[in-house]
Parts: sequence; C-alpha cells; structure tokens
Amino acid sequence: MTGRLWTIVRKEFIHIFRDIRTLSLIVFLPILMLLLLGYAVANDIENIPLVVLDQSRTDASRVYIDQFTTSRMFNLKYQVENETELLDLIDRGKAQAGLFIPVGFTTPSRGSSTIQVYIDGSDPAIAQVIQLAVETIHQSTANKQMLNTIERFAPSLSSRSLAASSLKYLYNPDMRRINFLIPALAAAILQVQTLLLTGFAIVREREQGTLEQLIVTPIQPWELILGKIIPFILIGFINLWLTLGLGSLWFHVPLAGSMLLLAALSLLFILGSLGLGILISVVARSQVQAMHIAMFINLPSLILSGFIFPRYNMPLAAYIASYFLPLTYFIEIIRGIALKGVGFSHLWPSVWPLAVYSGIVFTAGVLLFRKRLE
Repeated sequence: MTGRLWTIVRKEFIHIFRDIRTLSLIVFLPILMLLLLGYAVANDIENIPLVVLDQSRTDASRVYIDQFTTSRMFNLKYQVENETELLDLIDRGKAQAGLFIPVGFTTPSRGSSTIQVYIDGSDPAIAQVIQLAVETIHQSTANKQMLNTIERFAPSLSSRSLAASSLKYLYNPDMRRINFLIPALAAAILQVQTLLLTGFAIVREREQGTLEQLIVTPIQPWELILGKIIPFILIGFINLWLTLGLGSLWFHVPLAGSMLLLAALSLLFILGSLGLGILISVVARSQVQAMHIAMFINLPSLILSGFIFPRYNMPLAAYIASYFLPLTYFIEIIRGIALKGVGFSHLWPSVWPLAVYSGIVFTAGVLLFRKRLE
C-alpha cells in the first residue's frame, strides 16, 4: 500500500469517527435493525387468544379442548355461555379464534363434525395459521379416536391396517421462523448500510468542497477511489459478523456452514453494494438525494428478494423482477451456508449471477466516479 493510499484510508477513518451521523449508521443501525426486526418480524405465531363455548360439557369435549390448550399455538383466554358472547369477544379483538362445541358432541369423526370454529380473518397470515392448526388438531384427535375404536373392537386389525407415518424436518427441526429470517436480515442490513455509507461519504465531501481539494493533489484517481472503498469493505465485514454473532448469541440461531466460504462470497456482495453506492454518489447532488435514492433501491430489495415473503408465491412480474436484485442471490447464499451448511457447488446457481452483477456495477461505479475526478 502506497503512502498516499494509506493517507486516504486514514483520512476516511478520521472522517467516519468524527461524523456522528456516519458513526451512528455504523454502530447503531445494524444492532437496532437486528433487534427490532428480530422481535417484530421473526417471531413465530403462537399463543393465539382462544375463546371456547362448550355446550356439551362431556369428557369427550373436555379432551378435545385440551388438544388446543396444551399446544403452544393457542392460549385459552375466555370460556363463555352463549354464541353471542363468543362473537362479541372476536369482534372486540379480545380473541382471534372461537371454538363452539354444541350439545350432543361425542367425538370428532373423519367424515363430519358438529364443531364450529370462528376465525378472525382480518389478518390473513394469522388466519391461515389458525386454520392449519385447527385442521391438524381436529384430524389428530379423530385419528386417535379411530385407533381406540379399532383396538377395542378389532385388536388384530390395529397393527395391520394402519401404516405409521413419520415427519422429519431438515435444517430447522424446531421450526423456528427466526432461524430463517436472521441470516437474511444480516444480508439486508449489510446492503442498507453499505449503500448509505458510501453514498453519504462521497456526497458529503463534495458538499464540503474537500473532494475538489483532493483532486488537485498528486493523488492518483485509483488511489483516491481505493482509499475510500477499503474502510467500507472492512466496516461491512465487521458488521456482517456482528449481526450474525448477535443473532447466534441473542436469538440462538445456529450457523451450520463454513464461515470462510461465507466471507469470500460476502466480499462479492459488498463490492456490488459499494459500486452501487458509488453510482448513487455520482448521481446525487446532496446527502438528502443520496438517502432518497438509496431507500428507493433498498425497499424493493427487501420486499422482492425473499427476505420476508417467499418468491415462488409472488406474481410473475414481481418474481421476474427479483432476479435483477443482488440481495436475492446473497440471501440464498447466506441461508444455504448458515442453515443448511451447503458448499460452493450447491451455491453456484446464486454465486455466478451475483458475481456478474457485482463486477458490472462496481466497474461502472469506479469508471464514472474516476471520470468525474478527471
């Protein structure tokens, strides 16, 4: 590293530590985003408020209700005496599901059921979870009753006519949604931070007039560009490991794969994000403009990349648009390494598009910025 290049790197670090806004983006933004989104978005849906109307009041109805209350999915909050009270609690948002067991209930059967379940459908995502849970509990109870009947009246058939089934969940056996979201959240934070930091840093110097002062010095354009990029590469790596480490220690998210492979592939993504940040600095005339352009890029990336919503469930136009977002590929890479522990060969379909994108964007950003310097 030449003396002039080292001078630019040292100057950039001094600017970072003196500017409270830049320092806040580096230190507090990743931690704040991880904790807020980790708790707000990544929590599994459970403890759904349940109201029960049991007009049967039999052993069978109590056993059936126990199937709901012993699961983590439902939390029995109210027991009422009539259907009007049940619906009123759902109307007022006190409960999101209502279980109505009428007089004459015996046991749930596979063919029919006298049970009425009311679901608050105002939030479709929670409503679908409730529907799946109710169907699963109902079917499980019916199967147990059928097995008990067979064992009572035809013991010899119970071991021959029914095949056992077994479910095995790979990569995330506890079905914790936060395990799925934390690696993607680390990738999203990395993009948000690198875009904002790079764009702000260069635009800020242009506003203050210090960039023009550097241009008239003997410093070569490549030294100035590299000197400004190196600190943000280091900061990007530090914050990536900070968010992953915090996710592992605080949220107990396991990291199954090679961290060395993740570091190498993260460099591709960081270079692409820095190149995009440089392009923003070339277009923007002020820090406010740079922030607006960065947010215009980040918001579609968070929505379409598969960060929260599965891409295969998106409309065709949105699904195709997601292929043009680098975050889409990096999320698949970081999830594959962190959750599945897969190697380079399995990740290649995501690695080569990310490498092409990063190479094109970084080269374009450097060339345009260099042209402005000259």
